[in-house]
Amino acid sequence: MRSPRRCSRNGCPRQAVATLTYVYNDSTAVVGPLAAFAEPHTYDLCEPHARSLTAPRGWELVRHDGDFAPPPPTTDDLVALAEAVREAARPLSPPPHPEPDRAGDPGQQVGRRGHLRVIPPS
Repeated sequence: MRSPRRCSRNGCPRQAVATLTYVYNDSTAVVGPLAAFAEPHTYDLCEPHARSLTAPRGWELVRHDGDFAPPPPTTDDLVALAEAVREAARPLSPPPHPEPDRAGDPGQQVGRRGHLRVIPPS
């Protein structure tokens, strides 16, 4: 699943809702709604950073006046979510050979799934 884009500011864990673009020829910084695709020379910002950004000295700042809303989920996100739900709903299959549990009881079977173990009730 494609994860949501994060704010470009170092250490900021928030989801990006705006894009900052510098127009060097005009000495202008533009903060607008989140661009459809991440570009190499733009910066994605969360709402607090988009609202508090200041332009370099001598530059003009053009900032979007409306609300910054997170982008709607894409079909990729919805398909990945549906797949995760289907995977979680699948029953565990018993292991091909009995495995001893941590206490060393060879009669206890343990189902494995990823890094988790499911021990059936006695």
